[in-house]
Amino acid sequence: MFYWKHEAQDALEKMLFAHVEDRAFPCVGAKAAMAKGTLEVLACNTIDSAWDDVRIHDGLLRFAAAYRADPGLYRSFAVVFDGPGDLDEPAFEAALWRRVQSLSDKDVWRGQEYDGRVSHDPSNPHFSLSFGGEAFFIVGLHPQASRPARRFGRPTMVFNLHDQFEKLRADGQYENMREKIMVRDEALAGSRNPMLSRHGEVSEARQYSGRVVDDEWAPPFEYRGDAAK
Repeated sequence: MFYWKHEAQDALEKMLFAHVEDRAFPCVGAKAAMAKGTLEVLACNTIDSAWDDVRIHDGLLRFAAAYRADPGLYRSFAVVFDGPGDLDEPAFEAALWRRVQSLSDKDVWRGQEYDGRVSHDPSNPHFSLSFGGEAFFIVGLHPQASRPARRFGRPTMVFNLHDQFEKLRADGQYENMREKIMVRDEALAGSRNPMLSRHGEVSEARQYSGRVVDDEWAPPFEYRGDAAK
């Protein structure tokens, strides 16, 4: 495993915690994770560079293994990049998917199995990413986001475990939590996010960057492991 601490780790972690703690921030799941001390933050250089991809993948492997050893609700792994801060929505989306492709390729290179509970096809309604054998959903944040809920002072990729959503569904908590987030988001933005959908309805890949996309949009991602053969 490759590990070193970014010089801005403490500052960026504090910045993200303050953002999540703000009363206006709509994601109650992130608030719960922070309250439990299970919102993990990794500071990195820039989202448009592959410099930190091995560190990020290391972190995802550790995060997935820790969850399997002690599964529980409300855990998130947030990668906060120190820049750039001037990416518009299409540029941020492109950078996010380059990181996703690189991280997925590293998962294959390191011999990790794709989570069999989800699809590796980004056009499939049951698609999720997989790292270390666990399925993940990504929430992208950045300074130029058009939706206030996705607007944050640094480019950020928040990795959430798919299994947590399934546990919430099984416990009958998912719809209530989803509605709370949507109501809070509507109060912040003045309208409900048109990109939000339930897993299994349309591909969740459409939601990752936060940009509003049309029905013709296709995610620039290809899983290159054995499951694709």
